[in-house]
Amino acid sequence: MLDPRLLRSFTAIVDAASFTLAAERLNMTQSTISQQLARLETLVGSPLIERTARPVRPTASGERLLGYARRLLALQAEAEAALGDPAGSASIRIGLPEDIVDAAMAKTFGDFARRHREIRLDVTAGLSRDLTRRYRSGDFDIVIVKDARPGPDCRASFPEPVAWYESAEAPATWPDPLPLVAFPPDGLYRDTMFQRAERERLGWYVAFAGSNLHNVLVAVEAGLGLSLLPVSAAGRYRVRQYAPFGMEAPISVSLYSWEKTGPVSELVGAMQGVMAARSQPLGRN
Repeated sequence: MLDPRLLRSFTAIVDAASFTLAAERLNMTQSTISQQLARLETLVGSPLIERTARPVRPTASGERLLGYARRLLALQAEAEAALGDPAGSASIRIGLPEDIVDAAMAKTFGDFARRHREIRLDVTAGLSRDLTRRYRSGDFDIVIVKDARPGPDCRASFPEPVAWYESAEAPATWPDPLPLVAFPPDGLYRDTMFQRAERERLGWYVAFAGSNLHNVLVAVEAGLGLSLLPVSAAGRYRVRQYAPFGMEAPISVSLYSWEKTGPVSELVGAMQGVMAARSQPLGRN
């Protein structure tokens, strides 16, 4: 390993063409810089400076080493600068359903990141029940989840209207048993769908199970079956409300956070504003 301090002394001697001037530039004595050069020459096994020349100049081995020395010193300076920059050195872990990550929420994240370069936002999208479990186990600092009712420790809660949807080109009547397009097991909408079909005394089966909201909406759009979906997400797809079932009771969209002060609290406030605007004109629970 070539000590950067020795390389710095060597390049200073070459640049100054003088031991005396190099020592002055590095704020050290001439004997010290001479000793450091000697140590470097011992390490590489060759003389690096023509000491008898006036002005002094590198030997053939010194010329070969010089380019590498400058690159090594430049990389060291770059590494020191990178490590000295606090950008992204802390993280805020956020969990939320994928349909909440819309343009308004992304802008909120962007504005916060510009104000706090030292903070990295680690965002995970997923199913609400899984997000809730992970929040309770400490995996997230902030979480937005959907549930039948908000928990007592939520920071804010807003109503999410939900309705049954079918393809815009669906047939006038659906076959029996009724084909359903559902989220994976343990999904909140999935359970509500099954309960409604059973209350209606209808036969049903899962014709398609999607891993995320987009997959489910595309399947409904393609006519694979009926599904219960957030009204706010359905407008971008060729689907229509299924009139016989219509709307279900709104689901609560609730925001939770462990911390009450500092940057996390600041971000929670901004996210709460996005959720309040998203719930209009229904207003807050």
